[in-house]
Amino acid sequence: MLGKRESGSREVALERLGQLESEVLKRVWARGEMSVRDLHTEFGSRLAYTTLMTTLDRLYKKTILKRRKEGRAFLYSPAVTEGEYREMLAQRLMGVILGSPKHQDAVLCFFVNALGENDAETLDKLDQMVHAKMRTLRGE
Repeated sequence: MLGKRESGSREVALERLGQLESEVLKRVWARGEMSVRDLHTEFGSRLAYTTLMTTLDRLYKKTILKRRKEGRAFLYSPAVTEGEYREMLAQRLMGVILGSPKHQDAVLCFFVNALGENDAETLDKLDQMVHAKMRTLRGE
């Protein structure tokens, strides 16, 4: 199962996060490390302590957060940076989209058209990246 903790594994569960999970994760990224109590203080009375504890535990089980015991409490910290997480999501999304040969041409066409209409400079960068990758594949 993707995201299940195994010794030495750093796989991250890449399913869509819920709204509360996303909000909690953003706060942990901003603070670097926090306990359930810290998080509960930030949320005030808006959410129950146990709700936040469960949310942090779910993010830990998905391997998005890591935790360490300090006294009787756990301190949670990011297992991946926000940038790494976004990159993994983008890679997974592209893998799913491009993994279907039936839809591949339509997706690529839409992507190129969207870039061309909004940002010719990015389209040029994409062209350079494609050519560089082709040279690498040819062993140049």
